[in-house]
Amino acid sequence: MGKKRGVCVLVASVSDSLDPAWTAARQAPLSMGFSEEALWTTRADGRVRLRIDPICSQTPRTVHQMFSATLEKYGDLSAMGFKRQGTWEHISYTQYYLLARKAAKGFLKLGLERAHSVAILAFNSPEWFFSAVGAVFAGGIITGIYTTSSPEACQYIAYDCRANIIVVDTQKQLEKILKIWKHLPHLKAVVIYREAPPTRMPSVYTMEELMELGNEVPEEALDIIINAQKPNQCCTLVYTSGTTGNPKGVMLSQDNITWTARYGSQAGDIQPSEIQQEVVVSYLPLSHIAAQIYDLWTGIQWGAQVCFAEPDALKGSLVNTLREVEPTSHMGVPRVWEKIMERIREVVAQSGFIRRKMLLWAMSVTLEQNLTCPSSDLKPFTTRLADYLVLAKVRQALGFAKCQKNFYGAAPMTAETQHFFLGLNIRLYAGYGLSETSGPHFMSSPYNYRLYSSGKVVPGCRVKLVNEDAEGIGEICLWGRTIFMGYLNMEDKTCEAIDTEGWLHTGDTGRLDADGFLYITGRLKELIITAGGENVPPVPIEEAVKTELPVISNAMLIGDQRKFLSMLLTLKCTLDPGTFEPTDNLTEQAMEFCQRVGSKATTVSEVVGKKDEAVYQAIGEGIQRVNMNAAARPYHIQKWAILERDFSISGGELGPTMKLKRLAVLEKYKDVIESFYQEQKK
Repeated sequence: MGKKRGVCVLVASVSDSLDPAWTAARQAPLSMGFSEEALWTTRADGRVRLRIDPICSQTPRTVHQMFSATLEKYGDLSAMGFKRQGTWEHISYTQYYLLARKAAKGFLKLGLERAHSVAILAFNSPEWFFSAVGAVFAGGIITGIYTTSSPEACQYIAYDCRANIIVVDTQKQLEKILKIWKHLPHLKAVVIYREAPPTRMPSVYTMEELMELGNEVPEEALDIIINAQKPNQCCTLVYTSGTTGNPKGVMLSQDNITWTARYGSQAGDIQPSEIQQEVVVSYLPLSHIAAQIYDLWTGIQWGAQVCFAEPDALKGSLVNTLREVEPTSHMGVPRVWEKIMERIREVVAQSGFIRRKMLLWAMSVTLEQNLTCPSSDLKPFTTRLADYLVLAKVRQALGFAKCQKNFYGAAPMTAETQHFFLGLNIRLYAGYGLSETSGPHFMSSPYNYRLYSSGKVVPGCRVKLVNEDAEGIGEICLWGRTIFMGYLNMEDKTCEAIDTEGWLHTGDTGRLDADGFLYITGRLKELIITAGGENVPPVPIEEAVKTELPVISNAMLIGDQRKFLSMLLTLKCTLDPGTFEPTDNLTEQAMEFCQRVGSKATTVSEVVGKKDEAVYQAIGEGIQRVNMNAAARPYHIQKWAILERDFSISGGELGPTMKLKRLAVLEKYKDVIESFYQEQKK
């Protein structure tokens, strides 16, 4: 079964007029009865009391009610764009809704039980979207699984969420499930859609077969299930990346999803389609809350057009998709923006002298203007000229010609990266939130922007800092309609996270300025407590090293229960375009650094293997400069080592959103780390 046949046949089969049965169903009143429930639960079939108060008194809605309102306003608009055989094709919101209903009925026919999961192990696609919405319509819970997950990781999640059905896109993913099926007592069927199964197998269905099975379930049966749903019931499970133990299943209610899709996105200035249809490229993993809320649920809320990138997006094809689609808003984790920056630098380094000088001049005057007068719309003539002659063409080449809002989140971003894009006249708007806050609890926008901040709290939400120190830095605690229901089957972890008044304790530390902008300073669990009792937040020191030494890709501070601080470093290297794995070749920027300090090295192994004297001396001097700016001697980095390979997801040092897995790094490089401290003991 080719993909062309898949979606196109399905769309053709639902292009008929809407059934009047659902029209009556969606107009049925929703009874509200939330007062008797607790603020949290650990049961998949549990309900919670919603945090409704004067600052967020909006009427709770189910996912179906949100989609129904969208149908009335945007039914004929394009909901999804996808490329088949080199041509872009589109699905309208009306077709999308009917596909979701068909999928819902198919899942019911296959035996989906209420509060059990439909797990999806697949790259972003129309099938991902209508399977997710269909699962919710059918009374199930949607659970995304990262496509990079091992069979063992898939087994843990599929078992924990009681998956009745797993949707996969390729034979490779199907093989993972076949390997673990015997350990999954709740699993009844697997649905595959991008590739056909190699042979006919029991309980393995194609997407077309799923839809055909759905025809055997009456529309009225589905409507009864939809009308019984309540906004305070779980509809989505997002599993944390498990950087500190087994992943936790974050339960999100229908109200979490519909409220955040509306009010969280409004805070980011996402427009309803009456004003402007937003165009978005979907490429980040939908098993992560950031992509799921931004691509899937916010798209439905405002009638956006979501265009799907190719599965190899992060291996190089993303820019091609961006150029073809020209999104109006775009989101990337910091590492994605860094890779775009590095690619531009490589192209510039290979350009002619005049073109290179023109770009550097244009970026220089634009950066200066954006740093000195960030909120001014009146640009000097030179800045406007630079934008017209040079920068507009660069943005067009990147696919950002029409992009008014560029977002990032999920991890900290270096000042270097932010300055680089400000030089291109691209502001990067930060958001802050967790899986446990349904995504954004703080947002930046064109109207709420301050460099290095994570924006302001989403209207209707609350924040407080507890245990503040002399500098006003404390643990960030959050409250509002974004706050999750609880961790599935984990009462102790839920009680650790949510206090008796319903405040979520994030474990992150930060400060609020006088205008309410949030600045993240680190994580409580990452706080290094030295043997001398000094509390050292690692992130500011790591960022200072990366800023001081542009050759450094990753820096990780060590020193918990140790007599002094040490650091592991990796060098900036190119990525293999086929595998997205770090290579041995230094980036253009890293080679420029080497040349500047008197080294001819072009590879990591030349620097590390031969212990390049010029590079090691320059890095040592850079670390000394960072030490000179430190608050006190206990904050000084006394020993450091350069590793032979940059951190990566496959290497185990980074999570799926490129977040540093500190415990994994400590374990993997324990011999290197011990060598720092053994020398001291002699």
